[in-house]
Amino acid sequence: MFMKLAGPRAFAYLLASVFLGGGLHPIAGHFISEHYVFAPGQETYSYYGPLNIFVYNVGYHNEHHDFPKVPGSRLRQVREIAPEFYNNLKFHTSWTKVIVDYITDPSMGPFSRTLRKKVE
Repeated sequence: MFMKLAGPRAFAYLLASVFLGGGLHPIAGHFISEHYVFAPGQETYSYYGPLNIFVYNVGYHNEHHDFPKVPGSRLRQVREIAPEFYNNLKFHTSWTKVIVDYITDPSMGPFSRTLRKKVE
């Protein structure tokens, strides 16, 4: 039905959007790398790799959580100013490796996230 209403070009556009936004594209790895548990005891993770230049430093995720009002263009400086807070944390250097680990590691899955206990 969609093909009849919108045509094949619109369908190709939607497929490309899904692939680029959340498929096996390396930059899509940032969705997994930020909040999935790779090391028990650490809730969020940063990515310090070359793709940060293309995504406005979205990989500086721990720094963003600590200082949400600092613009992405300055998050690298936050890490440089306060290395004692960030250098001892686990981080990623490859979003492609994050995707491969997510697919191949049997302990990883859609529920491999930190769950906080509700405060009553």
